[in-house]
Amino acid sequence: MTLTTSSPEAAILGIGTALPVHSISQQDVADLIASSLTDSPDLARFARRIFKSCGVETRFTCDSSFLGSPEECRYLPSGDPSNVPTTRERMNKYQQEALPLGAIAAGKALKDAGISPDRITHLITVSCTGQYLPGLDVMLIRQLGLPPRVNRLPLIFQGCAAGLKAIQMARDVVKGAPGAWVLVVCVELCTLHFQPVKERETLFAASFFGDGASACIIGSPEARHNPYLSLGSGCSVLLPDSVEDMTWEVGDTGYDLFLSPSIPKLLATHLQEELDILLEKGQLPELWAIHPGGRGIVDSVQNVLNLSDEQTRYSREILRDAGNLSSVTIMFVLNAMRLDMITREQTLTKGVAMAFGPGLTAELMRFTYVPANSPPFKEQDHGLF
Repeated sequence: MTLTTSSPEAAILGIGTALPVHSISQQDVADLIASSLTDSPDLARFARRIFKSCGVETRFTCDSSFLGSPEECRYLPSGDPSNVPTTRERMNKYQQEALPLGAIAAGKALKDAGISPDRITHLITVSCTGQYLPGLDVMLIRQLGLPPRVNRLPLIFQGCAAGLKAIQMARDVVKGAPGAWVLVVCVELCTLHFQPVKERETLFAASFFGDGASACIIGSPEARHNPYLSLGSGCSVLLPDSVEDMTWEVGDTGYDLFLSPSIPKLLATHLQEELDILLEKGQLPELWAIHPGGRGIVDSVQNVLNLSDEQTRYSREILRDAGNLSSVTIMFVLNAMRLDMITREQTLTKGVAMAFGPGLTAELMRFTYVPANSPPFKEQDHGLF
């Protein structure tokens, strides 16, 4: 999609992130998995190897049962698996925990942007790990004191790419409706879908997903402003021959996730061509906000684009310290990048954000870090990358 030169600038003016109070080390999760596989020692050894090499050290969960003994964890039981939580129980827990976590992230984003709740015109809520009605959008309006006539756009069951998809949707809203202020809130409680491991393929997903929430405010910056991220053109593309490589289906004991080990190879095959189209074969930017869907995905992107370790540092640090938070994660990466730019007193700096989800879908977007009180920024006025 080409944005017209007459449309207003759209930018991320504030970001908020939140993690549950319960943290769990990667070693402890590996021990839980291994204790549930006493009758499958080969699979237990494979689990420990995968958990050790996936780039995660700590994750967060909304359910304290992961912190107890293996006998107390119903999600990964060491004994009789008949008491594993049903999907209904997991959805009840989601309904209990999603709102407070999302409200914390949203409140931080509003404060960071200096925007009062009554100025919000659009609310985009994102989640693929739980559903209920009236949904998270309605509950956030009540919790945050948003206007009752706010335009609600729930984006559900779209996987890891949905956070960046929501940002691009919000950008288009601001471009098409001058004066709009969009609040995007992502909440994912991935650990609610942990369940007994039956085969190797399920271990990949269990090795790096965690819980969290993120939010951002997207609008048009004023003449005097804090540092922000100006949102440029972007696209969403389905990669060929990859429909079966990432699936997310509702089961009787939670959602069943399958991640093919060939995903990094697929990205390596197709990503360069898509970036050439996005950047019109221009110069590669300095900043890279890569959704850390796993260590292999970040490795693949780094190798294909010949990026430095410094350019992938933000993604790897989020993966290490919190795991893959599905749709939530891209805002964690963008926030870490923005805060670092502020600390370093960085000048105008261009970047690309990317996230991947079922389909196999790639969300790609150009952005620019703009320092405080800089002149109004227009992507087309500064040339291509």
